[in-house]
Order: sequence, then C-alpha cells, then structure tokens
Amino acid sequence: MYRYDEFDAAFVRQRTEQFSHQVQRRLSGELTEEQFRPLRLMNGLYLQLHAYMLRVAVPYGTLNSTQMRKLAYIARTYDRGYGHFTTRQNIQYNWPKLKDVPAILEELASVEMHAIQTSGNCIRNVTTDQFAGAAADEIIDPRPVAEIIRQWSSLHPEFSYLPRKFKIAITGAPQDRAAVKFHDIGLMAATNDAGDVGWRVFVGGGLGRTPMVAKEISDYVPHEYLLPYLEAILRVYNMYGRRDNKYKARIKILVHETGIETIREQVEAEFAEIKEGVLKLPQGELTRITEYFAEPAFQPQTDTKIDIAQFEATDSAYARFLKHNLHPHAKEGYTSVTISLKPIGGVPGDATDTQMEAVADLAEQYSFDELRVSHEQNLVLPHVAIKDVRTVYDALVANKLQEGNAGLISDIIACPGLDYCALANARSIPIAQAISEKFADREEEFGELKLKISGCINACGHHHVGHIGILGVEKKGTELYQITVGGDATEHATVGSILGRGVTAEEVPGALEKLLDRYMAERQGADETFIQAYRRLGDAPFKEALYG
Repeated sequence: MYRYDEFDAAFVRQRTEQFSHQVQRRLSGELTEEQFRPLRLMNGLYLQLHAYMLRVAVPYGTLNSTQMRKLAYIARTYDRGYGHFTTRQNIQYNWPKLKDVPAILEELASVEMHAIQTSGNCIRNVTTDQFAGAAADEIIDPRPVAEIIRQWSSLHPEFSYLPRKFKIAITGAPQDRAAVKFHDIGLMAATNDAGDVGWRVFVGGGLGRTPMVAKEISDYVPHEYLLPYLEAILRVYNMYGRRDNKYKARIKILVHETGIETIREQVEAEFAEIKEGVLKLPQGELTRITEYFAEPAFQPQTDTKIDIAQFEATDSAYARFLKHNLHPHAKEGYTSVTISLKPIGGVPGDATDTQMEAVADLAEQYSFDELRVSHEQNLVLPHVAIKDVRTVYDALVANKLQEGNAGLISDIIACPGLDYCALANARSIPIAQAISEKFADREEEFGELKLKISGCINACGHHHVGHIGILGVEKKGTELYQITVGGDATEHATVGSILGRGVTAEEVPGALEKLLDRYMAERQGADETFIQAYRRLGDAPFKEALYG
C-alpha cells in the first residue's frame, strides 16, 4: 500500500497546523460559526444534530494494522468508544469535542491519515472495489491509479470550490463492486484491441433527490492520458455546472440538461488542448506508484479448498460464514474474508475500539498487514490463507464479529439518520435493527438481497440502488418510510421504483415480509434471486402484495 513521501508528510502536517490555529480562533470567539463553517468543512468536520462529527479519509478503502489501531485509539480517547464506517470507505466519529479535533488530526497524521477533502465542494475520497489487488476476476489492481488520482485531486487549486461535491469511483474488475455508475465520474478497467489495459469512463451518475445512472463518455482512455481526461471533465463541469441552485449543481444535472453528446464534444476539445501537457503520466511515474502496491509474499499452499458441507450439520454458523463471507482470490490457497459490521440487531457500519484492535491484530497476523473498508460498510481481510480461515473465524467469534451474512438481507447499508444527522427526516438505525431481527431466521431462504436505508432524500444510505430500498420521509410530524424495489448498483445499474405511499416505522418489517413472501411464491426455482425475479415480474405483483 502507499506510503507517504516527504512531500505528503509535510503537506498533511502543514494542513493540521493551519486548522489547529483556525480551531483556536473559533474557540476564542475570533471566528463566528458562520466564518468557521467553510474552514471546518475543508477538514472533514461537520456540525451534526447533537455534536460535531469528524470524517476521516481512508483512501480507496485501504488500511494497515497500525492505522486501524490508531482509529481505535481515537475512538476510545476522543469519542465514545466506537467509529462508524461509511459508504465512501471512510470512518466517522460522531462525538468529538471541538477542542480535541487538532489533537485527533495530529494522531492521524502520525500514521499517514487525514480528514482533508472528506467534505466541501471538492473532489472527495476516491473509492474502489474492496477486493482490489486480490480478486480472482480482476483485470488490474485499480489502487495505484486511485492513488494517482488522489495526489492529483488533493487541494487542486482549480477544483477546490466546484459547483458541488464531486465523487470518483474506480474498479479493476468486470463485475462492478464499487457502484461506479452512481458517481460523478466512474472508471472501469478495459482493454483495447492490442490488449492494453486502460479505462472506460462514465460521467453524471449520482443519487440524492434526482438519482441518475452515469453515461459512458469514453470507451477507452489509456493510463497515460487519464489525468488530462479527468481534468478536462472537471473543467467543463466547473465552467458550466449550475451555481444558482444547489439542488441542480451536480454534474449529473449538467449531463442530463446538456446531453452526453454535447458534453463529450466539450470534454474532447478541452482534452485535445491539454493531453500532451504536464498531466500526461510518464510510464516511470506509474511504475513508481505501482511499486508501492507490490504483491504480498504469498506462499504455496496445500489447503486450496474448504468443504462447506462437512460443517453444515455440526457447525452451521461457521458453514454460513464460509458460504457468504469468503471471496475468490487470485492466488490459489488464499481467500478474501469479509468481516460483517452488521450483527443481528446492531447498528450497520459501527465498530467498537476493541473490535477495531482485534481486526488490526488479524490483519497483521493473517492478511499481510492489509485491511479494506467496503462501500457496503464492512471490513475485509484481503489475503487470508485457506488454512487460517478457521483461526480467523474463531477470533471473530470472540469479538462478536462472526456474522455470516455478507450479501444477505441483514447486510444492510444504512445512514446514521435522525439519531445523528441534522438533515435527516426519519430514523434509519432502528429500522435496520428491526429488519435484521425480524428476518434473522429466514436470510438463507431469501438468498442474495441488497437492502439499503436512507433517512432523507440525500440518499447517504443508497436506498435508490437497493434491491429493496427504504427512504425515510416526514409528513405532518410523522416519520414514514417509502419503499422502492429493483435498484442495482452493479454493472447492470438501475434506479429502484417507488411502490407507493409510505408506511410507518412499525409497519416496515411487515411490509417487507409481504414483498418477500410474494417473491418466494413467484420465483422460478431456488436460484432465482430477488432482483432477477423483479426484472422478470416488474412492479405489479409487489405493489399488489404491499397495498392490495
């Protein structure tokens, strides 16, 4: 993984010192909250419903054990003993005191981490596939390119005050596990006729109050020209993006209103002017960055498979974990292990300080000191030898992290909702807890099912792209929940369809039961997943099941 050089270290240290002075000026009253707001947002500090919230960047979701232990230390020392992992592969602390934030940033800087550009109208943390550099189906490890994009975009003077926040996702596999088509820019690895690897580029995706699937703007951009191509897109957006209405300021609106053909013409014209300039990426520089992501020292393994069937009768919980929480690895004898942060009845994405330290220990001992944060709010040990899986599982059991539910109904994406967020209309966490408890004994029956919950139209819980999505709304002082079906964040990207009027919090579990019972009655064989059945059947049977 990437290590800071002297420039990086000085860059983060200077920013930390600068923000420390700004905090002192706010505490002394020299700065008003209004004056302080843009300064704190540039450093990842929000003012939530009850307290400040600090969002820490985890670039492309990659951590080592030292960094994870530091996150645990911060949770224990400066917060309430836990952190919340987010859909942008970051971690949020919900209860830091303003006076402590400079100390927290110093702690982060000591392990090559920061909170820069985790908020504000700038280019946010670049996200990627949680199995990057490990997955068996991968064309290329996207993390070196993600790191190059991070370096290019950090405090980019031209793009520090964009019309609106800007998000980039990248995947090196044909199966999209990074939701690239729901980002302002999405990148997918591609090969040209000569077999060279480059990038398909999508632009104008996003969720929120106007969810849109990104449009393909180029079917192939070589490595060496990727930065000038991205710069061209950002320049067109910066020039023409709307600044008169924040609800129409995202690039998705510009693409929708202008048309992808016109946007492509403008981008290509700008690209032609700058492609051979300073942003053209020399092969030597790409090689230098790639060397930071050298393959671990894998060893030949004698254990290459696990017979799940032998455990189904004697240890069903372990069998379930093996079935759902392992992902195929590129190296024989290894696997990637998903650590679910979705215990039945728990808060999706939360991890305690002791759990973070336990995961750090496992990464150090069994995964070549590597960890990943997934956009689905889980953690991943990317390189675990098959022979070590049982030992890892037993350690997870000891720390209440053993839930074998990756990809099942209780593996819920949920925003913090009205329990924390000043923007939310309704609670998300109690809904997620009630759903996971309701269906704890039926998860295997339903199979793969992506359930996502947002507490407001900003869609931080990605409800639009859930196979089943739940949106909290407020009507005459009552929290109601609108249900959508048919969303998909993969390469088959679709926005879910609203079924009808909202239901109350108490009615949500029962409403889902009606939908799922109809799915079970209508599906064609045990292998037809919910999303496959929905695509075949459409809305009608689910509307009927829910509303009669």
